[in-house]
This record gives sequence, structure tokens and C-alpha cells, in this order.
Amino acid sequence: MDLFQPAYIADWARAFVLTQAVEAPIYRRVGRVPVWAAVAPSAITHPFVWFAFPRLQEHGVSYLHMALISEAFAWAVEALFLARAVRIPWRRACLLSLLANAASVAVGLILRELGLV
Repeated sequence: MDLFQPAYIADWARAFVLTQAVEAPIYRRVGRVPVWAAVAPSAITHPFVWFAFPRLQEHGVSYLHMALISEAFAWAVEALFLARAVRIPWRRACLLSLLANAASVAVGLILRELGLV
């Protein structure tokens, strides 16, 4: 699997924009964080989720397990970012990250099911 082909990078760019479109408003409105802090969490985690975690499949990890591991990573790192950089209390940061990530996964799966992505 070559993850650095132009078509794959274009797919990542579309997925990244979609992720930002879903998650940033949640962080901004629900979390009441500044704009930079609303776009930063997924900007930090999305490249890892898209380019690093799929490599696990080369080592026998199923797609489902890879997806679960990568989403757990995104949730934890984004919560840590919110807690440390934005000083949101840990429990609230965890819940906010969970909400944002669950929403973007749900939107992605729905769009995929409808054949729109």
C-alpha cells in the first residue's frame, strides 16, 4: 500500500476538509474555544490517522481494529491538546473530543454509505 500517491493525498485532503467542517464548529461552539484551538486538534491528529495508522494493516491488523485504534488515538490526543493548550478541564476535554470525533466518524460513514465519498 503506497500512501503517498497523488490520488491518496487528494483523498486525504478531502477527508481533512470534511473532518474540519464537522469538528471545528463543535470545538468552537460547544467548547467555546478560539478559532485556532478549534482547528488545531484534528490538524494534529488527522495526518497520523490517515497516513500512519493504515500501515498497521501491513502487519496483520484488520481494518476495523486499525480504525478503532486510530480513532482512540485521535480522541486521546485531541483531549490532551484541549486540556493542556486551551486549559479545558480534563473531563470536559475528553467529552468534547469524544463528541467531535464521534460526529466526524458518523458523518464520514454516512457519506460513505451514500456513495458521496
